[in-house]
Amino acid sequence: MANYWLMKSEPDVYPYSQLVADGSTHWDGVRNYQARNIMRDDMKVGDFVLFYHSNTKPPHVAGIAKVCREGYPDHTSWDRKSKYFDEKSSEEKPRWIMVDIEPVCELPSIISLGSVRENERCEGMLLIRKGQRLSVQPVEELHFDAILDMIGMSRDDL
Repeated sequence: MANYWLMKSEPDVYPYSQLVADGSTHWDGVRNYQARNIMRDDMKVGDFVLFYHSNTKPPHVAGIAKVCREGYPDHTSWDRKSKYFDEKSSEEKPRWIMVDIEPVCELPSIISLGSVRENERCEGMLLIRKGQRLSVQPVEELHFDAILDMIGMSRDDL
């Protein structure tokens, strides 16, 4: 039984099109304990991900990805040259975790944050809750299905 997630990336940092070009990527640089715990404890191979472009106009779901490697230490946290360096993290005692994801499909059209807010079936979705800024967040199955339905897709299409 798959779980569903939403992962945010700024399109000028790592867009969905780059994930497609790369074939897979590690999701590094997450420096929020709640998001880290999700990647460490909850994300499993085969889980589906709504790939969300944040900090763009309009913010939107751009594609669907899948977890292809479960949580493991984020090596950027102990790399002094990385912008994600954390002096309290080390290879012996890693503080941060990442997962690998791979593309499933680019959406035929984006699903804007505004259209998610307007969709009654998305009521209660974490993405549209006030103050919710988590870069990795769970998505309920009914909300995942509602998002796909907005572009005429279903899980059977994935």
